[in-house]
Amino acid sequence: MLLSVILTLIILTILIAVGLLILACLSLKADKNIKGSIWHDRKRTIFYLPLSFTSYNLTPEKFLVTSGIFNIKDEEIRLYRILDLTYKASFLQRLFGVGNIVLNTTDKTSKTFTIKNIKDARNIKELISDNVEKEREKKRVFGREYMVSDDIEDDETN
Repeated sequence: MLLSVILTLIILTILIAVGLLILACLSLKADKNIKGSIWHDRKRTIFYLPLSFTSYNLTPEKFLVTSGIFNIKDEEIRLYRILDLTYKASFLQRLFGVGNIVLNTTDKTSKTFTIKNIKDARNIKELISDNVEKEREKKRVFGREYMVSDDIEDDETN
């Protein structure tokens, strides 16, 4: 009796693992580069391999994120709305050659967005940054950053 329960659990575990592997393969096969894409990658999960259901695409005008297996969500961030980019990588991520990029935007739905576990993240950050600047110049969008410093206020009072 106990042996049959253990065998059933082992078989069920193997079937679930095979099913997830098939879904991952189908996702990789269905994953496509968007027309005019400058860069494309997938979020990396287990051992930092691209076996996830989140893909990233950079086009000349927008950054696209597609996630999900059965219910798919497409998120779009216009490049001219990106204000700041930050590169982050833990020790383990650096060992595997991956990292995260944090985008701070003026977008209503995604004020802060993290591109997680992508290869060559530092160079991709620079690629995104260059394309953000090109798009901002093209759209004639200029940041309105106000810097307030105590030194300036002290100079004005003296």
